[in-house]
Amino acid sequence: MSITRYDIRELKENEDHMLASKFNIGVRCLMPNIVDDRDLYGGLIRMHILHHAEEGPIYGQWMIEELRRHGYAIGPGTMYPLLHGLEKKGYLLAKEELSGSRYRKSYRITTKGRKAVSAARRRVQELFGEMFEDGNGRARPTSPPNPAKNPGKNSERRR
Repeated sequence: MSITRYDIRELKENEDHMLASKFNIGVRCLMPNIVDDRDLYGGLIRMHILHHAEEGPIYGQWMIEELRRHGYAIGPGTMYPLLHGLEKKGYLLAKEELSGSRYRKSYRITTKGRKAVSAARRRVQELFGEMFEDGNGRARPTSPPNPAKNPGKNSERRR
């Protein structure tokens, strides 16, 4: 069997794709008509994991199901590296437990993880407050005004 230039180019493209995807979280949004902006969700998903770990011990499969409930399709090939990364940074502590006839890891939040999620909550609240409230403390509309519905209104946003 011989390898052609085409085969080498195809292997290189696959290698580049694998390298690029290594640095992105493999999140598929289950909500229809959503733009592929999964790179925006990585930090939020990590914070969600820490939030639940703060409430009590978590398991990878449970977090997969919890995130699916919120519209995110994350598989074990993404979830467990996330958990291991949070453990490596000192935010989570893993413990192997016997469950039936097999072992599984539970993850608990550490003191460092509690401090991190507490600081992150304050920052997210400030940023999201700005995103979801107008300057007067009222809820901002979730979608921009439609000029077709209000033809007499100026649809340009002013600062």
